[in-house]
Amino acid sequence: MSDIRVETERLILRPPTLEDFPRWAEFQADPETTRFIGGIKTPAETWRILATVAGAWTLAGVGFFSVIEKSTGLWLGRIGPWRPHGWPGAEVGWSLHPDATGKGYAQEAAVASMDYAFDVLGWDDVIHTIEDGNAASARLAQRLGSRNRGPANLPEPFAGVVADVWGQSREEWAVNRRTLIR
Repeated sequence: MSDIRVETERLILRPPTLEDFPRWAEFQADPETTRFIGGIKTPAETWRILATVAGAWTLAGVGFFSVIEKSTGLWLGRIGPWRPHGWPGAEVGWSLHPDATGKGYAQEAAVASMDYAFDVLGWDDVIHTIEDGNAASARLAQRLGSRNRGPANLPEPFAGVVADVWGQSREEWAVNRRTLIR
């Protein structure tokens, strides 16, 4: 998996490595950051999440990218193609470390991840599952050109969470992509 690398103007997107763990653990310990992704996690739980995402790349060829700031080498978050068992579709999802928000990184990485999903993985459709009340993620989905398709039934451990499925087709992305940065 070490050969998978996507670059944007400011970012490197790559499968996660163990060196990402300290910042990932900070990210998972922040109550606001994790409010819509299952809540805060201990370092031990975070290690397992990181191992799961890294393992997904090996087993399924997809998983969240670690988002790295080119200028500093700092881990900023996890964004990318994700297709867990029982999920309502092939997703490009996002979450950033609290000190990386408000800088346009989420959109920059999400655009690159959407391109990767359609151009490299050959997906025909991409979704984003967004929990009720997560206005920031809904705004990003809208900026990407995705539309709200309605509520989803999520599998464990998210069963019972009210989430909407946002998404767009490959054809819609071809049109929407023209107005977005990379």
